[in-house]
Amino acid sequence: MIDAIMPIGHETTIMQKLTREDLYSLEKYAEIRPQFRDRVMAHKKSRHVQIGPNATLYFEDRLTMQYQVQEMLRVERIFEAEGINDELAAYNPLIPDGSNWKATFMVEYPDIDERRAALARLKGVERKTWVQVDGFEPVWAIADEDLEREDETKTSSVHFLRFELSAPMAHAVKQGAGIGVGIDHPDYRHRVASLPRATRDSLAADLAG
Repeated sequence: MIDAIMPIGHETTIMQKLTREDLYSLEKYAEIRPQFRDRVMAHKKSRHVQIGPNATLYFEDRLTMQYQVQEMLRVERIFEAEGINDELAAYNPLIPDGSNWKATFMVEYPDIDERRAALARLKGVERKTWVQVDGFEPVWAIADEDLEREDETKTSSVHFLRFELSAPMAHAVKQGAGIGVGIDHPDYRHRVASLPRATRDSLAADLAG
């Protein structure tokens, strides 16, 4: 590992998967963690979208995934190559590939009993979540490609989603087209007709071209 991360400014860098060489050592991360965390938290503010009262999309990218990896290495005190590679293998798939958006989807109810009942009622909600570029049809989420998070009786409170855009959709976003998101489940129908400009621009940066 080296003590500096690659710059985030260029699109190809944004979309590149993380390698061990992109990570801070444990010692260096301990030094710069407060500043790095502040940077990531500020970045995340424009990348989460609440859909109705109980569901949120947290759009991921290279910086958010670097933070997740660095935190896991710190908590688990992982410094050997095999362990680092395992963490990279777990989190790299959530970095967008240039033609898609990737998000952590959370169903959030503060009351445990209410959450349990909602997760039973909302089976399949992850597959009823969509994004829509102005002028195009909605794009439905591809959910949980790593493992199944729903069973016969309930869904999970956390899912990992991929929204795969066509080339014309991606081009439109790069040209400034608006983006909407929503959920169309029989027991949970909510939408955000147009994302705030800062969120739209942040998601546009995930796309190639």
